[in-house]
Amino acid sequence: MADVAERIVAALKTRLNAESVEIADESAGHAGHAGAMRGGGHYRVTVVSGEFAGKSRVERHRMVYEALESEMGAAIHALALRTLAPDERA
Repeated sequence: MADVAERIVAALKTRLNAESVEIADESAGHAGHAGAMRGGGHYRVTVVSGEFAGKSRVERHRMVYEALESEMGAAIHALALRTLAPDERA
């Protein structure tokens, strides 16, 4: 997971100028799932970026998927996303 997590953090910080990225690997909870059998992981990711200001949740998620395009379907099978602008942080 470390290599994938590092690539996720690097891509989101670079492509979305993310202030923070938190990742939880939930792959173990999906053992036996088709995507897990192909080696793709299940991740829960929280991203805080000023790029999200004024954007809808759908637009934000699209931005994340575009930033992680090279990892999707291979190293990443599924993402659960929480996308926040800096002023939305709790």
